[in-house]
Amino acid sequence: MDEQELRGILSNNIKRCRLKNNLSQLALAEKVDISTNFLSDIERCKAWVSPNTIVKLASILDIEPYELFKADALLSDTERSILKQYSEENLKAVLSVMNQLREN
Repeated sequence: MDEQELRGILSNNIKRCRLKNNLSQLALAEKVDISTNFLSDIERCKAWVSPNTIVKLASILDIEPYELFKADALLSDTERSILKQYSEENLKAVLSVMNQLREN
């Protein structure tokens, strides 16, 4: 994983949690004591955050700081179900191709 991927995960998790908590960018930015423009830049992978800001964000979003860096930690049940379905379908497809190759 490179820095850009990590920023993407962080950005998506912040935005997802913000929306889950019914917070606008303005409301969250005010609670964290950062500008709305800076929060927008974070959510668009344009800016990185300090450890102190990560701790503040996590506290306000009612999660542990490490959860902001987990790729699937904050998925909804619906999103997990969809991913599981695709994973199972992909596995079946791969096994089918492998069986066909063995038969030939």
